[in-house]
Amino acid sequence: MDRREAKTTLYEVFARVGKGLANPKRLELLDLLAQGERTVELLASAAGLGMSTASTHLQALREAGLVTSHREGTFVRYRLSGEKVGGLLALLRDVADEHLADTDRACEAYLGSLPGDAARGLERGELLRRARRGEVVVLDVRPAVEYASGHIPGALSVPLDELEARLTALPNDLEIVAYCRGAYCVLAYDAVRLLHAAGRPARRLHEGMLEWRLAGLPVESSAA
Repeated sequence: MDRREAKTTLYEVFARVGKGLANPKRLELLDLLAQGERTVELLASAAGLGMSTASTHLQALREAGLVTSHREGTFVRYRLSGEKVGGLLALLRDVADEHLADTDRACEAYLGSLPGDAARGLERGELLRRARRGEVVVLDVRPAVEYASGHIPGALSVPLDELEARLTALPNDLEIVAYCRGAYCVLAYDAVRLLHAAGRPARRLHEGMLEWRLAGLPVESSAA
């Protein structure tokens, strides 16, 4: 093989990663797996896919080296193949946000807007400082299985679909900071809107659990 052919072969290997990313549902599956290991059944349900379609997408991600799997009894469980895969997902989003005009319109259509001061998300450093001083209540509004896989230390697990029923259990005298999967996760937005409608001061963490992990900040793993 001459040098030109060898270079082409090398770039074909790199392109396999790009091919694995080149589907919106596969990106959604990676987003879910960035929260922790999942079975095919749970991934299919969360992504709104049939089992066979989810399995096909996961196989494509595995061929691209982005996920790995193992069998546990009758279930096949998937996880990201490494921390850099989560970083790649976050970087892909950042590039789209910076260079594609469509991103703002798509975000607005999906995430919607937040009222007043809540529109400005709380930065990670500020959250850590205020949480240490006991000035805020931190809510993890992801599904309980994701909370158990890893959450911000001291955060309360209140999945979005349980939040309204559990409002009376939350302190009245502290600001509530809600977070979810990442910068483009709608769960925290919906939680803040619900809390504001109930008269509770609330904001969202500017980003989410994916970015928290990538920043190397402390993570706890425990039952909800």
